[in-house]
Amino acid sequence: MAQDTAEIAARATRAGRLGIDTEFMGEGRYRPLLCLVQVAVPTGDGSTSDVDVLDPLTDGGIDHGPLADVLADPAVEIVMHAGRQDCTLLRRVWETRLTNIFDTQVAAGFAGLRAQLGYEPLVGELLGVRLRKSASFTRWDVRPLSEEQVSYAREDVLHLLQAADALQDRLGDMGRLDWAREECRFLEELSDERDPEVLFERLPRIGGLDPGMRAVAYELVLWREDTAREGDRPASSVLQDAALVEIAKRRPASPERLGQIRGLHEGILRRRGAQIVAAVERGRAREPIPSERERPAGTEPEDAPLITLAESLVRTRALERELAYELLAARADLQRIVTAFRDGKPEPDVRTLQGWRREVVGAELLELLAGDRTLRVGAGRRIEISGP
Repeated sequence: MAQDTAEIAARATRAGRLGIDTEFMGEGRYRPLLCLVQVAVPTGDGSTSDVDVLDPLTDGGIDHGPLADVLADPAVEIVMHAGRQDCTLLRRVWETRLTNIFDTQVAAGFAGLRAQLGYEPLVGELLGVRLRKSASFTRWDVRPLSEEQVSYAREDVLHLLQAADALQDRLGDMGRLDWAREECRFLEELSDERDPEVLFERLPRIGGLDPGMRAVAYELVLWREDTAREGDRPASSVLQDAALVEIAKRRPASPERLGQIRGLHEGILRRRGAQIVAAVERGRAREPIPSERERPAGTEPEDAPLITLAESLVRTRALERELAYELLAARADLQRIVTAFRDGKPEPDVRTLQGWRREVVGAELLELLAGDRTLRVGAGRRIEISGP
């Protein structure tokens, strides 16, 4: 496997394009471990690619600096497929920015193909190439890798640039290439940093805790994250959510009291009991955290038919435009739009009402809620939309 990253980076810079994919292992870790990096650079007329497989787990690792610079170079197009995890992993491990990303899975949703289309069916659909997927559940962190594993890894980028070319040609003909590129920009901002406040609010039954209990739960979340990060292990293996919430409710002042709570085995009591009690005490000492009592968007009973009506309009336009429905509107966005309309509030800051989405469906949604557009079942039992 090649490891000359400076030479690869130079070729990618000259070509103005780089295809990239990663293999990683997340099981049993706080955050995924980068195990392989596969890169593709177009050759000659771009009909084929030179592929290199880089192994960061070999002795001495790889000099990722030259490729990190390429990823951050806006003059070089970075092609990925379903690149969310790849972006966050490379950003953290290589400490780099990623710019000018073209994600073939995202783009496929604009080209009349189904949303979340996998790489294997995408390449088959666009290029007529059949890929082998026999190593898809392999242990990428175990060395040495077999020839079959390396071959599988190579295939993940071997046709990536050509698939991107086919999609870009199709999207150009449809007038949607700019839409797809705009949608891919969100990948540039992704991070796998875990926000304690988000983790805290996602705890089960957290809404049933009083402000003092919530303060204890927040301190327990902070302690759990620090402990998991230091030990490179999943946070749930340090302390389960249900046990954390129960501890916050009871607020035990001693390891003995802590031991009376179900779900805490002797091992964690022995190793972590004093730390957990200390976190409880810090929670007792901090300012209480009031509960967000505002009813979630879209939970009023009268909202349900309006949300269903809005979904019908979105799905109708998605079918007409050969767009993946998921690209146009998330249900949470529709709930917020309906709630704002019901309460007489300004338009919510949701993607459905911004950019190209507003042009395709967002403006019509607002007209529908205002009574200026109607839906009816027409010929062929298809929904017809009428209005100004």
